[in-house]
Amino acid sequence: MSRTKEIAVQEESSLAKVAAREVSRLVALVTPWVVGMFAFGLAAALHYILFSPDTIAGWSSFTTICVLILTGVTYGQSHARGVWGKAHTTLSTFLAGMWTVAVVISGPGHPILWRLGVVGGITMALTWNIRTVIRMKGWDQPGAISDPLSILFGQGAERAGMREAEAKTIKASTHKVEGEVQFDPGRHIAEDLQKKVAYVESGIGLPPGSITASVDPDRADKARVVISDPRVMKRPIPWDAPSRPGLSIADPLGIGLWQDLDPIEYVIVGHHLQIMGMTGAGKSIGGAWNILAEVVTRYDVAVFAADVTKGKQTLGPLEESLHRFETTKAGVKKMLSEIQAKVQERTNYLASKGLQKWKRGCGLTYWLVWLEECPDILDALSDKEMEAFLSMIKAIRSAGGTVVLSLQRSDFTQMPTLARGQLAKMTFGVENAADASFGLSERQQDAECRPELWTNAQPGMAYIDAPTLGDGRFAMPLRTYAWGVDDTGQFDDERANAAMRAHAAQWPAAAKQVDPTTAEVSRLAGGASAAATMPAELEENDDDEEVRDVTKEYLETDDPDPELQAGLDDEIPDLEDGEPPLTFAPPAQSMTPEERGAALMKRLQEMWDDGARDFSSGDLKPLWETTDMSRAWVQKTLKKLTEAGILGGYDDEAQRYLMPERPEA
Repeated sequence: MSRTKEIAVQEESSLAKVAAREVSRLVALVTPWVVGMFAFGLAAALHYILFSPDTIAGWSSFTTICVLILTGVTYGQSHARGVWGKAHTTLSTFLAGMWTVAVVISGPGHPILWRLGVVGGITMALTWNIRTVIRMKGWDQPGAISDPLSILFGQGAERAGMREAEAKTIKASTHKVEGEVQFDPGRHIAEDLQKKVAYVESGIGLPPGSITASVDPDRADKARVVISDPRVMKRPIPWDAPSRPGLSIADPLGIGLWQDLDPIEYVIVGHHLQIMGMTGAGKSIGGAWNILAEVVTRYDVAVFAADVTKGKQTLGPLEESLHRFETTKAGVKKMLSEIQAKVQERTNYLASKGLQKWKRGCGLTYWLVWLEECPDILDALSDKEMEAFLSMIKAIRSAGGTVVLSLQRSDFTQMPTLARGQLAKMTFGVENAADASFGLSERQQDAECRPELWTNAQPGMAYIDAPTLGDGRFAMPLRTYAWGVDDTGQFDDERANAAMRAHAAQWPAAAKQVDPTTAEVSRLAGGASAAATMPAELEENDDDEEVRDVTKEYLETDDPDPELQAGLDDEIPDLEDGEPPLTFAPPAQSMTPEERGAALMKRLQEMWDDGARDFSSGDLKPLWETTDMSRAWVQKTLKKLTEAGILGGYDDEAQRYLMPERPEA
């Protein structure tokens, strides 16, 4: 049910370039014959130039030495991949050279030499033709002789220093060529190719970003490659209609096109997602709008969204289709608290069905919690609220929910490292490679994905690495659909907002039937109530035995001490002197900024003196438990200490700060 998009492809696409270069195989076949005729003429010319009865012995010795030098150079510089190829190249040089020496001595008209030249030359040329055909994958493979990927990729890989790599086409279409690359076993792996893709593109003469390489899951000595034209993604791709309206959230979302012009089919169920990109790169209008526009058309999902930074500017046009939309810090804190309070009720319901996780048709409405510009939301949370939020992140996936955190730069001051480690990654254009490292997954970085090349000049371009995508897609660029494209093909703000409001009106949240946990958390636009359907199991859970008819239970319970009797008018005596029955924690110590800094440095020095050479922010928990420091203040100060060189840096993989030397202010 995926949509087909008509994309204007530039006249000279990379695929056309690849097809045009097939003529190189004809040149390769003709070359040995041309070289043979040239060698015959050169040998004859040398005879007439050098021959003299008095000096021919010396000249013959000199030409023999030249032949031996050329043979040695040929052997040393041969790029042939096997012993046979190297021997063939070297022997061809030696035999042609020795025949030339004989012609220099005896002349081209010698009855034996000219016959040897003709017969031997034809034989030599044919051996080179046979070798060329075999290198084109041989005539035993139908259509392989015209395999452009084999010819051109081999040339590019050789120039990039991977001359043993051999490629063959698996599938070709109008917009892309898919192939596999065979490496010399034990010498190279797919990751080596990923790091050299840019050099291979340079060796072939393709535009940057034309080749996408990925690991072959079945063979470590192979890789999969796709060649497509990145230039087709430079213009906005207009959105026209939802891909699967009325189906389940468990069905794929159509949010744009891959660079090879295949439609994106992304299932958002079962994992959390981070969306990152610089201002103007399209993370909101491209990422948020396209994902949410698809989500609200599905019958079994509800969206709880918040944006305390831009208010209704980004998500406002979608408000009618959202089950809750908060734009204040108090509102979003209350929403997150209510969501967390319902998580266990939902997991208990799924357990009663024998389910470990949400599935289509289970009776629960799937939850999508969307936090736009999330750093401002997370900064508003107290330490206790942050702990509750992180706990919800871990639990809500099993309860049937996905959390999406959208932000501009996901460093440790903006995003809790515990949360970031549990998120799939969708990264739009960023300012530089350092920013890109916070948005890309580890394998995207290994594959040399470079969103910094787009910055915000190509809004809507992105990479995505999520569990529900096909093999190799994590390294391929994509472009999300553009809402409100005008007649000239350019994005228009007013048209986009009007189109999104009209779309939301077609799919109002008030028209959906949801489960009671969803209905209780919902706050629909205009004050409408969510239409709830009540699964029997949830009805039972709402009538909890532990709180049912508390008054009746109290009246039927025996008095714990019948000797104690009291009337309504009896005086209540004061407590006896002595220690109060309860003790309370002292208030948090109030400190000046200078005192906070001194206390932090003291704690770091204590850890160093105790033998610690690295630490996590959790090791500093006593500071914000006993003083008025906050976790956010400590993290921002640690960043400043790192930038000042007092700390040795931050290990993203281990999520620890480094202390190569004793910290001194």
